[in-house]
Amino acid sequence: MSNIDNIRNFAIIAHIDHGKSTIADRIIHSCGGLTEREMKAQVLDSMDIERERGITIKAQTVKLNYKAKDGKDYILNIIDTPGHVDFSYEVSRSLYACEGSILIVDSTQGVEAQTLANVYQALDINHEIIPVLNKVDLPASDLDRTKTQIEEVIGIDTEGAIPCSGKTGEGIEDILEQIIKVLPSPKGESLGDLKCLLVDSWYDTYLGVVILVRVIDGKISKNMKIKMMSTNQEYIVEKVGVFTPKAKDINELNAGEIGFITTGIKVLSETKVGDTICDVAKPLKEALPGFKPSKPVVFCGLFPVDSSEYQKLKDGLAKLQLNDASFSFETESSSALGLGFRCGFLGLLHLEIVTERLEREFDVNLLTTTPGVVYKVHMNKGDIIDLHNPSSLPNPTLIKMIEEPWIKATIITPDEYLGSIIKMCQDKRGVQTNLSYSGNRAVVNYELPLNEVVFDFNDRLKSMTSGYASFDYEIIEHKEGDLVKLGILVNAEPVDALAMMIHKDFAQKIGREVCEKLKDLIPRHNFMIPVQAAIGGKIIARETIKGFKKDVLTKIHGGGATDRKRKLLEKQKKGKARSKQFGRVEIPQEAFIGVLKIQKE
Repeated sequence: MSNIDNIRNFAIIAHIDHGKSTIADRIIHSCGGLTEREMKAQVLDSMDIERERGITIKAQTVKLNYKAKDGKDYILNIIDTPGHVDFSYEVSRSLYACEGSILIVDSTQGVEAQTLANVYQALDINHEIIPVLNKVDLPASDLDRTKTQIEEVIGIDTEGAIPCSGKTGEGIEDILEQIIKVLPSPKGESLGDLKCLLVDSWYDTYLGVVILVRVIDGKISKNMKIKMMSTNQEYIVEKVGVFTPKAKDINELNAGEIGFITTGIKVLSETKVGDTICDVAKPLKEALPGFKPSKPVVFCGLFPVDSSEYQKLKDGLAKLQLNDASFSFETESSSALGLGFRCGFLGLLHLEIVTERLEREFDVNLLTTTPGVVYKVHMNKGDIIDLHNPSSLPNPTLIKMIEEPWIKATIITPDEYLGSIIKMCQDKRGVQTNLSYSGNRAVVNYELPLNEVVFDFNDRLKSMTSGYASFDYEIIEHKEGDLVKLGILVNAEPVDALAMMIHKDFAQKIGREVCEKLKDLIPRHNFMIPVQAAIGGKIIARETIKGFKKDVLTKIHGGGATDRKRKLLEKQKKGKARSKQFGRVEIPQEAFIGVLKIQKE
């Protein structure tokens, strides 16, 4: 049994690409967690997609043994967290399971928006923080400037900041010694009743649901009867283990330790992240303060390109949901696209990752509709409806008002780009709340409507600042907005997959752009096709796709307007009118994709 004073639990937090996973690799290597042969870069990023994109999506844990310079043996539990804003709920869970954090800042780039967001989360729960300046081997590294920024923007003392390089391994020993000296050991009663936090859970094909736990008090051992407090379900522990990064079975986990258990649960929904686990024989009176469940903020429809792949898509979604409880889906049918699913995501990167995993792991060709956010529709009768899909908006005469979600955005940028960023935020109906400087970098805060941000805000921010600006957001509240449903009609038939909620001031412009784009993308038919954008019954933009004209007069020789010619032209006109009335306009996939692209541009 390990002594609780010799345990250190810590998370690694940083902005995207500042070197969290690489430094985790170095720490694992220097503690001998894996042999030379087993080491590979970003050893904790286990999904192919994480390795290809070079981002961390799931938080991972490792237990290491470290012999410090004072001769004592210590146990280090590392949690490597994602840096991307869409996965910030993974970060908040990881921080709850630790007592301290290592804050990594890239010494060539300085403090970025996500650095701030993650540090504030750690400070909120009273973490000790060790600042580490990474990438000192690069010529562009500027330690003094980075230290000043950390002090000015975040307000942490950087006297003990450790310069290091994840690439060369310089400074890794110092980090390990600092972890032992500065970070507190976990508080907990090894002999008390079991109190345990459920940090994460995922599905394993052989073991069922694997649950990652942090034991606060007591101990959890094999064959013990445990209870989940939120569902009141009881289970028997079948397996207890730790990751060293390889999974290793042990007999028990004691207070202060992080490890995994399996209990034969088959569905992930029974394991609520943030739940408290206790002993059936000695139940607890109150649960631990868990963390806020993640709420999907972006919704979009996923449809199989080939309708025969519907079942395959359904199975794929169900399997992905086993490993990612933050993503939700329900069936939806569309007259233009057939059967599909309405899915909720934490943000656009999350959407991109899920769709890519579906296409890659389950081999389904997908079509995604316009991403949208959740609106609160207040009816005249007083009830409130959550609107996920614009096509199901109730009749406007029954609606009192519509509220949309707003976010608080923090943007950090070199000051030469500030003007264009402020203009973009104003175009997106933003309200500036604060602006401060640290050296030549501006930190600007805006309140913005989420539906303006969800589409292309990050891409445009990166392109207008050559990638130097960074952006982080959190949802604050719903506010009333002057919103309308923009419908698209092709040959007088509404196309539900292209309907969108939009602010009244932008409706005309977007409507015109969508019509122009569809005019180029829908192939010509034998008859003329009107393409219209409408708000309710009012048409606000129109384009016409000309029909093919067959020359029916070629077989008649001789000049002049004869009855015979007139009859043929009349007959052709009637035929066109009939085919326009009964003809179906097939809207090709490219047209949907093209319209989604406009909204991005």
